[in-house]
Amino acid sequence: MTTPRARAAAVLSCFALVALGLSACENTPTAEPQKPSVATAAENVGGMEALVASAQQEGRLNAIAIPRSWAGYGYLIDGFEKKYGIEVTVANPEGHSEDEIEALKQSGNRSSAPDVLDMGDTFARAAARENLLAPYKVAAYDSVPVSQKDPQARWYNNYGGYISIGCDANRVKPCPRTFADLLKPGYQGKVAIEGDPTRSGTAFASVYAAALANNGSFDDIQPGLDFFAELKKIGNFNPTEPSSASVEDGRTPISINWDYVNLGHADQLRAKGVNWQVAIPFDGAFAQYYGLAINKNAPHPAAARLWQEYLFSAEGQNLRLKGFARPVLMDSMKKDGTLDEAAAAQLPTVEGTPRFPTDAQLDKARETVARGWTRAVSE
Repeated sequence: MTTPRARAAAVLSCFALVALGLSACENTPTAEPQKPSVATAAENVGGMEALVASAQQEGRLNAIAIPRSWAGYGYLIDGFEKKYGIEVTVANPEGHSEDEIEALKQSGNRSSAPDVLDMGDTFARAAARENLLAPYKVAAYDSVPVSQKDPQARWYNNYGGYISIGCDANRVKPCPRTFADLLKPGYQGKVAIEGDPTRSGTAFASVYAAALANNGSFDDIQPGLDFFAELKKIGNFNPTEPSSASVEDGRTPISINWDYVNLGHADQLRAKGVNWQVAIPFDGAFAQYYGLAINKNAPHPAAARLWQEYLFSAEGQNLRLKGFARPVLMDSMKKDGTLDEAAAAQLPTVEGTPRFPTDAQLDKARETVARGWTRAVSE
């Protein structure tokens, strides 16, 4: 351990060298390295090399609710394991954002607790308010747009997309392209969404998009609930949660989901003869990003922080593009020349600049959905 006297001597030596016009002390540490569990940046543990060494010593990362087919996670998990030799395990891969929050609360300090989280930013905000997350600034933190991160660095958005309508063109003719289309006859029992919007960030966003398509606004999500109530009333609503398997076998021939999920289905199932068409509805264009965070009680704190660094690196962000998701650093990567332009060109073209609800609007919308969803789709 470096003593206060030794640190003082080192500082005085540096002053002397500076006086002589030398620069041998640029990398002299100014403080003792911290434990990864309390580090709020890589420099706190002694820099990236020290963080990598600590993470490799831990040898494991506990993730939750990230299917390999979601937003490029298969590529990211494989890339992280190959690069650092750290095993990634994923609990409840088909789980939703609220499941992640419950897992944090129930697991406490157990070794099986999640290290890292991936949640709709609405849920990430809630987790931060409940003091479940550890503050940590990745190297790219300053490049993340202000509207896409917590000022205390407890969460920050990593990737996103637009709500879209996916449709099996072999089973459904014609395929719907707007929310208004979904109310037409001929889609009986065919229109599914990704779970319960009180628990799923995707389903919540689907209700918001439906609201915008029906004279609602960021301040008024009620028309979205009314839309799904009408969809249920006329018999078009399908309660089955869509997945790659349900798309392939025809149980969910129409799915409201993120564009990167629907595009992933189209890409993965094309060879199996599934003609999955994807449309971003112009009457309810809604974009949202997903936030990454670290469990404040992460059993593998160094690996958790290294995972964040990897997912916000140019390599990690470009792997998001392979999964058809829009990386949050896309604009800054365009400017510095690190963006995979060929992969970016595969994304659907969207008109205009996306807008996002404020924290207050999101909180109000969540309360409205929590009160009204069950009633909207009940028998």
